[in-house]
Amino acid sequence: MQRSEKPGAGRIVVVGGTGLIGVRVTARLRAMGREAVAVSPATGVDAYAGAGLDDALAGAEAVIDLVNAPSWEPAAVLDFFRTASRNLAAAGRRAGLRHHLALSIVGVDRMPDNAYFLGKLAQEQGLREGGLPWTVVRSTQFMEFLTAIADGAETGGEVRAPVGQLQPIAAEDVAEAVATAALSPPAMGVIEIAGPERAPLDAMLRRRLAAAGDLRPVLSDPDARYFGGRVEALSLVPLGEARLGRLDLDAWLQRQALAKSA
Repeated sequence: MQRSEKPGAGRIVVVGGTGLIGVRVTARLRAMGREAVAVSPATGVDAYAGAGLDDALAGAEAVIDLVNAPSWEPAAVLDFFRTASRNLAAAGRRAGLRHHLALSIVGVDRMPDNAYFLGKLAQEQGLREGGLPWTVVRSTQFMEFLTAIADGAETGGEVRAPVGQLQPIAAEDVAEAVATAALSPPAMGVIEIAGPERAPLDAMLRRRLAAAGDLRPVLSDPDARYFGGRVEALSLVPLGEARLGRLDLDAWLQRQALAKSA
């Protein structure tokens, strides 16, 4: 990943900072010498309800939006991301923030029948129209979620993977990219990040399950859906330039095996 400019002194507020990416982003920012504060509903800060936002953002320089919807029901997920994004932008304007950043998904604008993706598009719109300098970081799927993808695609003991390419990225590489973007000047646009390796979705899932000793067969099925959305060959991968993470799938799997045996 590219390095940022020399960090300033402002505090960075990581909303949704207790999740998979949030914990890593907060730790990465602190390792880069910045004051980073992780907030979530558990700490009294609820982006959807608007609760605690003004106090959390007071005196901050930037906010990183890593919130996730509690429900993936189409109307609920759209309402959640739209409302949370608008609330964050409004609180950010009151606080005089210099940067509003959100983590989104590569291909989010190419799968109109995926309700979660439509919610993330609404989140992005909240940044574009929020009146603050902004950056959207769109990421490919996290390696940490490959097993969950397989579980969601299982039918009758078989994993039926949709047709298409996947370019998964490790959570630690996502965190590095998000932290770097947060400390850089606002892009006023979209940055895409991805893993260093691209392969068919079924092949990626097969490697993940094999490494875990999971014997479920993985089949390529053109009619299979990806969290409700139809997948074309390049729906889930960058179409242009992307910043690539360091870990490929084999290296990530080796780390998982070492961590399990420790």
